[in-house]
Amino acid sequence: MSDLNKYRDLEAYRKAFPNSEKKFVEARKYIPAGVNSTARATWSGWEPFPLYVSEGKGSRVRDVDGHEFVDYLLGLGPMLLGHRPDEVTKAVTDHINNVGTVYALASDLDTEVAKKMTECVPSLESVRLNNSGTEAVIYALRLARTYTGRKKVIRFEGMYHGFGDTIYWSKHPSDEAMKDGMPIPEAQGPGVPEALGETLIILPWNDPEILEKTIKENYQDIAAVITEPIMCNTGCILPKEGYLEKIRKLTEDYGIVMIMDEVITGFRISLAGAQGYYNIKPDLSIFAKAMGGGYPVASLGGKKEIMDCIDRGDVSVAGTYSGNGIALAATSATLDYLRTPNLYENLYKKCDRLKEGLDRMWRASKVPAFYVGIGPVGQVWFSEHPITNYREAKKYARGDIFALWWQEMLMRGVLFHPHYYENLFTSMAHTDEDIDLTLAKAEEAIAAVEKKLGL
Repeated sequence: MSDLNKYRDLEAYRKAFPNSEKKFVEARKYIPAGVNSTARATWSGWEPFPLYVSEGKGSRVRDVDGHEFVDYLLGLGPMLLGHRPDEVTKAVTDHINNVGTVYALASDLDTEVAKKMTECVPSLESVRLNNSGTEAVIYALRLARTYTGRKKVIRFEGMYHGFGDTIYWSKHPSDEAMKDGMPIPEAQGPGVPEALGETLIILPWNDPEILEKTIKENYQDIAAVITEPIMCNTGCILPKEGYLEKIRKLTEDYGIVMIMDEVITGFRISLAGAQGYYNIKPDLSIFAKAMGGGYPVASLGGKKEIMDCIDRGDVSVAGTYSGNGIALAATSATLDYLRTPNLYENLYKKCDRLKEGLDRMWRASKVPAFYVGIGPVGQVWFSEHPITNYREAKKYARGDIFALWWQEMLMRGVLFHPHYYENLFTSMAHTDEDIDLTLAKAEEAIAAVEKKLGL
């Protein structure tokens, strides 16, 4: 049993979800690890088996054992509008019925979607669609290297920018890779060529001094700095005041491409993403997840002079399914919906109530814990110390207590990911009643956690 589960009641979990366990046993006969993504694997917190869903609508999902949950997992972020949003579902089914799916030809929807994205996000002067955030990141790095003629990329510990070999490094590095001085690039797993580590400079996040020193000493070799505006792949960690602005100024001063990975935050934090919330204009941006209203789609966009490397044919951005009809129809309908007046203001009112309620209850409890987040993305940290980067999360955060709280909430009909390095997501479909119910169940769960810990 994982150390993260030392306080959990695994037998109670088995008794509550017998059909999920049966389906998982069957799946493992045919699927490695029984699932199709690491985030659903047992070692990612779903021990001894993941839940199996039967359906979802709006803010609720139902599992194969008949339980209904208020859902804060939301597909790990794509379901900003909730499950099966009517506007997006209709747009997609109409397109399939009346037009088709994949033609490998251009259509009016290509231009329509790109135009809408540039209208929503000021930093986007031109846009190309992709199928996943991983693809978009790979192309962004190629663009940056082509545009600058430089080789190295700065990336930060604790962030995840997809599984491409050139960037799948130091997501959650070991202690050995984080010794004093410059961190050592560490591949996230075997099979990644060691030589690619020479193309990366790894830094701790939220440390403006080490960033400035590194850039001043190495700028001739640095093509890009890639960052999430909010660290969402080690729980939820906010940038220190002025940190994103520091990245922007340094990259501008030294001719380095600033790449903002908004796969999670894009269109979720605001219509213009987290960059709109913080008023930062990166050179290139990656969007995915929420932009498709639940359908697989991603995009890469930014300054025209950089994107012109594609226009000239210097950098090939390809993909049979890129800009397919389903993705285009879903994205167009989603962007139309997200431009509804007062939509984000109303969302933030609900999210702030959830954030303030959870934070207040945990701080008043006997367990050292607090809530961190902005609007519809956040996380509860079980720690006596503030968490400002991956190193602090690894050192101070109590994943074992988080796993206990997760199970107590799950048993009370509230769903989110069992690992503390993930997030709690809220959707446009969540109602005031959902928030009230969640806070009421959280109060019960906190009492149960205290009792389990003997506090």
